[in-house]
Amino acid sequence: MSSNPPAESSSQLSINSLADLTAAVNRFAEQRNWDQFHNPKNLSMALIVEAAELVEHFQWLTQQQSNTLDPEKHEAVSMEMADVLIYLVRMADQLDIDLLAAAQKKILLNGEKYPVEKAKGRADKYTRYQQYPNP
Repeated sequence: MSSNPPAESSSQLSINSLADLTAAVNRFAEQRNWDQFHNPKNLSMALIVEAAELVEHFQWLTQQQSNTLDPEKHEAVSMEMADVLIYLVRMADQLDIDLLAAAQKKILLNGEKYPVEKAKGRADKYTRYQQYPNP
């Protein structure tokens, strides 16, 4: 008899927070003995592959088409986004990175790099503001 708990069905799975998602992803990997493969190098490579699969859905679409996906493509895009999120959450857990704290810090840093008075309505990289301080 196996000592691992039974795999959860979708009706048993309840994810309402990043902590819930992390626990579910970790349990999923543990039940399959995938911890041996889930190191930061492999997870970062898997994440970029999934991100490329996400981009593939938008390749050759116009801007308008990309904003109005048909239901089938919308579902496929949501699944690719889920793959990216799952690998990101797994990698963060392996590296002991608090994604919410890191995102909060990054938003604050970006606020400094892209002050509203210089960046509003512009898509320039922040280094352009440093070169040309008065847009």
